[in-house]
Amino acid sequence: MNFEEEISLLIKSRYPLVLVDTIDEEYVLNQLYGVAESRAFTFYSWSLTKGLRIGRNENSFYRTTEAAAMLRIANDLLKEPHNALFAFCDFDRFLGDASVSRLFKDLLNAVKDTPSTVVLYGAECKLPPDIAPLAARISGGYPDEMQIMAEINRAVAEFRQTAVHLQVDMPPETLRRVVKTLKGLSLQQVRSALNICMLKDGRFDSADLAEIEKFKKEAFDQDGILEYFGSEQKSAIAGFENMKRWINDRRNSFFSEGPLPPPKGLLLLGVQGCGKSLAAKVIAGALGIPLYRLDLNRLYSKYIGETEENLRKALATVERLAPVCLWIDEIEKIFAASSGEIDGGVSKRVLGTMLTWMQERADRSFIAATSNDINSLPPELLRKGRFDEIFFADLPDAAAREDILKIHLAKRGLDPAQYDVPGLAAACEGFSGAEIEQAVLSALYSASGAGEKIASKHVLEQLRLTRPLSVIKAEDVDYLRGWAKERNILPV
Repeated sequence: MNFEEEISLLIKSRYPLVLVDTIDEEYVLNQLYGVAESRAFTFYSWSLTKGLRIGRNENSFYRTTEAAAMLRIANDLLKEPHNALFAFCDFDRFLGDASVSRLFKDLLNAVKDTPSTVVLYGAECKLPPDIAPLAARISGGYPDEMQIMAEINRAVAEFRQTAVHLQVDMPPETLRRVVKTLKGLSLQQVRSALNICMLKDGRFDSADLAEIEKFKKEAFDQDGILEYFGSEQKSAIAGFENMKRWINDRRNSFFSEGPLPPPKGLLLLGVQGCGKSLAAKVIAGALGIPLYRLDLNRLYSKYIGETEENLRKALATVERLAPVCLWIDEIEKIFAASSGEIDGGVSKRVLGTMLTWMQERADRSFIAATSNDINSLPPELLRKGRFDEIFFADLPDAAAREDILKIHLAKRGLDPAQYDVPGLAAACEGFSGAEIEQAVLSALYSASGAGEKIASKHVLEQLRLTRPLSVIKAEDVDYLRGWAKERNILPV
């Protein structure tokens, strides 16, 4: 349902007040005028600088920019035998004044149970508690896919007239991805993003997807709560065959409009250092969507109510950035002290907000959450519906350890064929992937310090010097592995 259909439905439903959250005022104003015209309503618009106007008239037909005086006129206009649609820009900012608030309530009482409607539009409109229950809230000024496609065609045609060297290389599948990525931007932002892509190198191609993703991140995440990360290919992680197969089976349904719903996300439990964070990057790469990590340090605030507001803004930003992969690393930390006794109930409210969003969201965002401490996870989070699947990342077996060694040797420009990989894999039984990587790095430093070329003996020496977590915290690791086995958690 696009904006015009949504606002028309609310008017038909006889809502006295509708709030439109928008950053594109002109677009919304034009859309509202079109709705009024289609319903044969008289359209009135008001702003502090332009006064009260009728229809598309640019001149104020009542020369008043004072809010209380305008409301008196609006109340008089409703006494005339006609249906009206009033559109007030940034009007919520005047409702702190007692006389303006009273006059506004009189106006709402006058339009109750009539076809007429009052619309307030602007960025993040906020209403007093005695008026808020009367309002319906929607977002506006964000073009649908057909309008975005029309804007792309317009931009390409315009550039080809002025910039002869513009080259377009956009396969249909990539073009669909571009359109979906541009969703959530205002029409003006869509134009700006396209202009940046085309002016940068005189091309409009697959590489511009990253440029659009960057533009959206800068436009929406002003607080920096979402941190951008690069994705990885499946070859970057050893093992995880079940997870790779699971993602591959659902990849097509993530972007298609077919009968199958897009996957919502998965939870990765497991031993520390066994590749859960890397798996989140691989998931984003496999789905072909950008990866953002929820920064918990920026989320939590010492001020009352600000943590919940930060989470609300972050989740709204995710919806606008979609399609996106949201990486929540160590998700149990969001729900620390979830009883609410320590933090005054903040964590309980955060849990409630997060669970509701995870269950009800309809955008194409995929959650990749990781956890090391299963005892801190609330049971509500583990039930089906929050995540599509839960995987357990165990210590790598011999084959996975060989692959991990090969990956980290090749990553440093070394030929794995020159090393005793099977022998090294046998020597690092009980090691996590992170511990194996550190052994390779330490071996590089050790060989460099001795003025030698790194060999298998250097890696083997470092493996012997390392006491893995499975030894240092054997009880904790054994408990975690036993917990997953008892509950039949699917191995990665």
